[in-house]
Amino acid sequence: MLGRTDSRVRLLVLLLGLVVASTAIVARLAWWQVARRDFLAEQARMQTSLRVEVASPRGAIYDRSGVVVLATTVVRDRVVAAANKLTAARRRDIAAELASILGLDADGQAALLAKLVDGRQYVVLARGLDPETSQRIRDAIADKRLEQVSLEREPTRVYPQPGGGPDSTLAAHLLGFVNRDGVGQYGVEQRYQRELAGSPKVVYAQKDVAGRPVLESSTVGDAGTPGTDLRLTIDAGLQLDLEQELFGAWLADSAVAVSAVVMDPYTGEIYAEGTYPSYDGNDYKAIASSDAGRFIDPVVSEVYEPGSVFKMLTAIAGFESGTVEPTTRIKDVGTLWLDNHRAKIDDADRKGMGWMTFEDAIAYSRNVVASKVALNLAGTTADAAERLHEVWTRLGFGNATGVDLAGEVRGIVSDPGERKWREIDIANGSFGQGVAVTPIQLATAFAAMANGGQLVQPHVVQAVANRDVAVPPRRDVIAPGLSSELVKLMNHVVTEVPFYRGRTLIPGYEVGGKTGTAQIWDAKKGRWKVNLFNYSFIGYIAREAGRPDLIVAVRISEGRPSVARVGHLEMPVMSFELFRRIALDAITTPGLLPQRRPAPVPATADR
Repeated sequence: MLGRTDSRVRLLVLLLGLVVASTAIVARLAWWQVARRDFLAEQARMQTSLRVEVASPRGAIYDRSGVVVLATTVVRDRVVAAANKLTAARRRDIAAELASILGLDADGQAALLAKLVDGRQYVVLARGLDPETSQRIRDAIADKRLEQVSLEREPTRVYPQPGGGPDSTLAAHLLGFVNRDGVGQYGVEQRYQRELAGSPKVVYAQKDVAGRPVLESSTVGDAGTPGTDLRLTIDAGLQLDLEQELFGAWLADSAVAVSAVVMDPYTGEIYAEGTYPSYDGNDYKAIASSDAGRFIDPVVSEVYEPGSVFKMLTAIAGFESGTVEPTTRIKDVGTLWLDNHRAKIDDADRKGMGWMTFEDAIAYSRNVVASKVALNLAGTTADAAERLHEVWTRLGFGNATGVDLAGEVRGIVSDPGERKWREIDIANGSFGQGVAVTPIQLATAFAAMANGGQLVQPHVVQAVANRDVAVPPRRDVIAPGLSSELVKLMNHVVTEVPFYRGRTLIPGYEVGGKTGTAQIWDAKKGRWKVNLFNYSFIGYIAREAGRPDLIVAVRISEGRPSVARVGHLEMPVMSFELFRRIALDAITTPGLLPQRRPAPVPATADR
């Protein structure tokens, strides 16, 4: 008979081990269920729910009156489907039915079918439906012509004002648009994204079987803040007039594009700004797929060689240096050889006009005279280059103006301190070749010439919500007396030359400005483009003599002249004619201008 194998000690050890193990298990369970309760609950919730950011209502954009809506947000329907629950035959039927309701062609129907063929649990088939279309889809769902299809509500940015030309909305380049993710693109929409969008509401919602949030069962984590409204400096009526003028000139001149900006020279407020071809902000997706470059605003985001409008900068440098007066006589020889006869510049007609006053040379846009003045700004070529360059940078060229629109570029201005200028560089620069600028830079510089010599910051937003936007103070860049002389010089341009006089002057108003016609370099072919030119006119219009009310800058890009002879390049609508039309539209816009402008400073004041 075997002996007993049990023992009291062994039983006690086993019991103790069981007690220790049980205690550890209980402690561990207590730790998970008590100490880690919130963590586990959060993990469970995350597996069955989603964190969803719901965009807050986006602020609206109004014109300067605060009444005309330029951009707003409405709630529209989108069509969604559970494609994985449809047979191949039903997918084809549903694509055909939806194409009929949505008015799609064969390509549109094929695109719908392609989305359904993927067989995903959740697919968006169409967005931004108008109420009538939504109702037709609801009827089709009720009639069983559509299955596994439903409508969902989503905010949609709309631009309700039609533009001045076909397939465009008002101020499209200036406003920009809002993409599908609710983010502003280009213009005001991008520049003021934070203010317009506000902050999103954060909600936690249960998932349905397709992994979509069920917002009816959601809880709010962060209430968010709604976007704020903007009131612009733009006058909607003038903006429409301007766009209609641009469209007409674009058609008449067979130009690549036509741009203009109307600005208050004393405050920097932009009353109207546009380019044609424009686009429809409500249908930006069509443009994005075919010609995304059209979104770029040429007024602030595209540079070009401005041509002879830059002779006004040469005049400033000459007057300030004391090397020339308006009545100083200078000989125009038609062709000027430079750099020891290795380079030359010509007048447009390649014919000299002989001895003439400097103010007449500016009026008749003589390249040779402008070059002589620039080269004689100082005793050496290097010093003359520094003086001319300093005037350019002081008037804002080579730097952003600070206009509150997305995408502004600085322009291209060579610095003689970094790369030594030759005589030909000074000569070309004196009449606006070899330098690249934007229309908004030109408008701002000419505003300083007209307003008593102060550089203003152009801007398009007047108020955010009910708070006026703070604008940086004006900077003195030209002496008041010199500003008065420049106003007279610009007026002399349009009154002295018969070619300008008949198509620029406006009875009852004073006008002045400077034209520019510039060749266009074709980088691909390494030569100047044939019979294509950039035409510019920057000028002012005044109700009272010597008191400019508005600055209007016009650019006709790659216009093709209908009359092309040496020294004479004419189009159906010239830049100064377009200036006249826009200026008269602006000056007669009800309530746009203040009653009186600052009194002029006598021309005898110090420069």
